[in-house]
This record gives sequence, C-alpha cells and structure tokens, in this order.
Amino acid sequence: MLNQKVRILIVEDDPDMAELISDLIEAEGWIPTCAGSAEEATDILAREQMHLVLVDHNLPRTSGRAFAQKLRSEANIGIVMVTAAGSAADRVLGLETAADDYVVKPFEPIELTARIKAVLRRTVPSLKQEKESEREHERPSLLLGDWAIDLMGRQAVCLADRSKTLTTAEFALLEILAQTPNQPVSRAQILDRLGSESDRYIDRNVDVLVLRLRRKIERNPDIPRHIKTRRGKGYVLHTGDGEPST
Repeated sequence: MLNQKVRILIVEDDPDMAELISDLIEAEGWIPTCAGSAEEATDILAREQMHLVLVDHNLPRTSGRAFAQKLRSEANIGIVMVTAAGSAADRVLGLETAADDYVVKPFEPIELTARIKAVLRRTVPSLKQEKESEREHERPSLLLGDWAIDLMGRQAVCLADRSKTLTTAEFALLEILAQTPNQPVSRAQILDRLGSESDRYIDRNVDVLVLRLRRKIERNPDIPRHIKTRRGKGYVLHTGDGEPST
C-alpha cells in the first residue's frame, strides 16, 4: 500500500464532484483537502505541504491549465488534470504544459486512483522505495509482442507505437488473464472477476472484448500467440512464444 499519510489537494469548483473525489481519496487511506478555485488552492499550498494536486481543467477566473503551469514552475509536485475535455489535442496539451497525467470525466474510480498511485510513485521518493519493495511480491511486467505491461503500475505501453492505448475494459481483461497465465479462464469467470464493472459489460459479448484486445496486443490478430482460445474452457494468456492458436 502507498503511504497512508499522503496528502492530496483537490482543486474543483463543483462541490458534488469535489465530494466524490474526496471520498475516493479517503477510501485509499489518503488525506484530501478541497479548494474551489486556483486562488484558494494557492493559499492552501502556501500553508500546507501536499504530495499531489488534482486540478479541474475548467476553473473560475484562473483556468486549471494556467494554475497547473504556474504550480509546475514553482514546485516539484505531482499534478493530475481532471477534466471533461476529452479530445486528444486537449490531453496532449495538458500533459505537455504541466500535468503528469490526465483523467477525463466521466472516469472510473479505479482509473483515477490507479493514475494517482502511478504519479505518486514517480514523484515522491519514499513511495519510489516502497514500490521497489512491493515488486518482490508482485508479478513482474509482461512483454507481449510489441507491448510492455506493468501490472502493478497499471500501465501498458506499445513500444512500436506509443500513441496506442488500452481502454479500461481491455486492461481489466488483461489483468484477469494475467492472474493465472497459461491457464484457461472461462467467460463466466471473466465477468465475475470484473466485479462491479460486470454490469457495464454484461450486455457485451466477452468474445468481442477479447477480439478488441487481440487487435491491439497481437502482431497478427488472426493468428494470436498470446491471447488464445481453449475451446469449451475459455481464454488463456500465453506469455511464451508457443504455437499460435485461435
């Protein structure tokens, strides 16, 4: 677990959204503080030490982007932009100007907390050390075709084309299969392990989700080498270079 004394500043002018994010932060054992504007956030940062700042893109008076840029020029602190602006251009500009990461509303709680953890581990020295200790008990990263998969850090990077990404559902499926590599996981087990997410995907064919993941992970989706089918048993994540199977 990450250090439970981590302090996170939430800069969000929507009280309901601020409360929701605050509840998620507290559920992780972290300490949230809320600010309704960039000006209020600046006053808080002058008085209190924070490990990470969540900044809403559309703040009154001073925009979230402008605030993040100013904060980055003055302090070495993790910054995650939280916004309804979902275009690729907005995401790239936000990351290039200040933010360490970018989350688009509406977001899944697990996505937000995972991104916070990843940024904290990169920006807080004590948590970097903790991460190294945790690695001894975690499954190591996977190399699947052109993809490097960090299960603990919840990151998937396509080494051949870094513009490619996995959706929340695709990464969740990959995690499920990676829990028992080289062993079949049935469709029913996949839905069950998705937990609270299963209702979201219940009306979608699991086979379609597998196909989507194959199209991204496999060099040749028609002759998969990593995400294989075991007829009558389900799907298998094969981590070696064995014979292809459909």
